[in-house]
Amino acid sequence: MTVLLLRHGRSTSNTAHTLAGRSPGVDLDDRGREQAQALVERIGGLPIRAIVRSPMLRCGRTVEPLAAALGLEPVLEERLSEVDYGSWTGRKLGELVKEPLWAVVQQQPSAAVFPDGEGLAGVQARAVSAVREHDRRLADEHGGDVLWVACSHGDVIKAVLADALGSHLDSFQRINADPASISVVRYTPFRPFVIHVNHTGAALNAALVAPPAKDAAQDGAVPADDAVVGGSTE
Repeated sequence: MTVLLLRHGRSTSNTAHTLAGRSPGVDLDDRGREQAQALVERIGGLPIRAIVRSPMLRCGRTVEPLAAALGLEPVLEERLSEVDYGSWTGRKLGELVKEPLWAVVQQQPSAAVFPDGEGLAGVQARAVSAVREHDRRLADEHGGDVLWVACSHGDVIKAVLADALGSHLDSFQRINADPASISVVRYTPFRPFVIHVNHTGAALNAALVAPPAKDAAQDGAVPADDAVVGGSTE
């Protein structure tokens, strides 16, 4: 099962340098709308079977063109929603860097709890749970490997990637998830494989998301759920 972790396109809050959080009505800007439309060319030719998204408006706008092109109805998932930044919501980033909590978010995010909001450790727990549950659900529904899209937010995606990499949440600030970027994770019964991080280019290489050959073990190759010692042979 392979998930394309898609961050929403550039928003009006991104360009205003404010922390949007769960503020209602935060839409894509002109560049963000271009990025949303470009997803049809970037990944619209892939065999995507489902789109799951955060309920925030900017995520809905991001997947609209892709969903229309694929004839899919996006599924809303609250656990993929933006971080509840509490009283930090809507404030200028330039102001927030002066807050003592900012250093905690940078150096020890697992300990960061936003005032009147939620903690980043809780964000990771809910988001990873959502991704893994939808992954299992789609595998059961389709009877095997499925490619699907999860559209969410920067910190949420970085938290999911940290889990997939087997890294502590305190390392998640080392990961980039730019607007409209795509990160690719393939989940297996034993471990996740991180195939791509922060793809912002043109069409995503279909070979990156192709399911492993079912007869790999029969022809003497490494089983699909194992990593190749020495590195990939492709």
